This record gives sequence, C-alpha cells and structure tokens, in this order.
Amino acid sequence: MIGVFDSGVGGLTILKSIHKKLPEYSTIYLGDNARAPYGDLSQEQITAYTWEGVRFLFESGCSLVVLACNTASAQALQTIQQEYLRPDSGKKVLGIIRPTVEAMSELGQERGNLVTNEVTKLPQIKALGIFATQATVDSEIYLDEFKDQKSELEIYQQACPGWVMMIENGEDKNKALEIIKADIDKLFSQNSTIDAVLLACTHYPFFHDQVVQSLPAGIKVFDQGDLVADKLVDYIKRHTEINDQLDRTSKRQFFTTGKAEHVSKVAETIVGEKIDFEHIDLNAESR
Repeated sequence: MIGVFDSGVGGLTILKSIHKKLPEYSTIYLGDNARAPYGDLSQEQITAYTWEGVRFLFESGCSLVVLACNTASAQALQTIQQEYLRPDSGKKVLGIIRPTVEAMSELGQERGNLVTNEVTKLPQIKALGIFATQATVDSEIYLDEFKDQKSELEIYQQACPGWVMMIENGEDKNKALEIIKADIDKLFSQNSTIDAVLLACTHYPFFHDQVVQSLPAGIKVFDQGDLVADKLVDYIKRHTEINDQLDRTSKRQFFTTGKAEHVSKVAETIVGEKIDFEHIDLNAESR
C-alpha cells in the first residue's frame, strides 16, 4: 500500500490527487493532528514525530510512504532516508519538495503525461513567490532545490504563521482573509513583479480561493497536489521493485492522532466527501 503522512489534514490535498491519478492503488492516510502544527517545532522534534508516523505506516503494510507535508519533507526526510531506513528493507520514503521543484522548473516547457500520453505546454513565469511554514522557509530547501535544478526562476519566500491552525480548527475561510492579505502584502513587498505563487504547504490549498481573491489580477496560483501525484506516477513506473509490492484493491484507510470526529468533519470540507478517521496514539514509548 501507499502511505501518506502529514502533520494534519493538509496532506489530504495530495492524497486526493493520488487517488485521481492512481485510483486502483490502496492507501493509508495518517495525520498527526494532535501535535500539529509542525512549522514551529525544532528539527529534532519534527524528525522524531515524522519517523513515528512513518513506522506506523510501514507496520500497517505500506511499502511506500509519501511525506505529504513540506515541513516534514524539509526537516526530516534526509535523516529518515539516510539514517533510519535500512537499505535492505525494501521500503521507500519520499518527500514532496523535490518533485514540486522539478515540476515548477519545467514551466514554459512541454510536459508529457505517462498516463494519458498527452503533451501540455506549461505557462512561463519569471518570479515565483512561495507561501510556506516558518520551518520550511528557515530550511531554505526550496532555494537550494531550485538552484540544483539550475532554474532561472527568481524565488521569494513568505512564512504564513497561523494558516495551518486556522484550517485544523475548521475556522471560517472568510475570517482568514485579513491574515492572508497581510502575508500577501509582505511577499509582494519583497518584489512587486512576482507573477506566480506556490502554496508550499499542503494545508494551504484550503485557502486557494481566498488567496486568489487577495492577489493582484493575473497572478497564477499553483497547488502541489497534481504536481506531486504526476511525479509519483512517474516514480512507481520507473521503480518496478516498489510497484510490484503495492496493493491494487482501492482500499482506503484514514488515521489521526487527534479527535477522530473533529478531524473527519474538517477533512470533509477539504476533499468534498465524507471521510471516517480512526484515532490512534503515536509515541516512541508505546510503539
């Protein structure tokens, strides 16, 4: 099975795209809602919490785990891949930042879709604004990854404290407008010629309409869902040793460390369908 891990409900935006691109693949989703948000935690805490979640997903039958959380991908992925995963385990943990950067670096180029064989022309942009958590911004991982891709994009980052918990708490979207507008103003004070923004936290697409409403006219807004899902399709097609382990019975399971009833209600507003979460406890001592 494919495991999808996030600090909360934001990763459902990635999972929804995975289900759209790979509907036959069984998935397990785990949100660490009880300890969200991760954006204000230390790297040590983020790594420990993320590894606990990954272990749970492995023990639940997943061979491939996607960290559908930019903060976890930025702060924990490398340590997990290099220090915690045994080379002979046959299991993989993937982040979502590199595939996002690869996709964004292709802007202005033609991109083929391995599923539909369609070729699309992606829009050209010059200056990209990135909305992310404080931990992701501080890591500078997006700056490093775009540099590695030899991208000519100018990159500007803006931390958005408070966005994640407004979503986790199920607060009214329109009440968030003032905070969203303030963060947009801070971003554009860095460069007024930004012509596209990336919502580089999987929670943020929940505010997609409010972001569009608050941006200057003509600014493109990119979510990570389809970008990451397309790259995942490419990955499993190239790695048959992983693909052969993945169950294809379209089974769906949802777990949370938070209050299952509340998380289920918030999740429904994000994906537009009823989801029943089951509560679990995650900590190193009990596992």
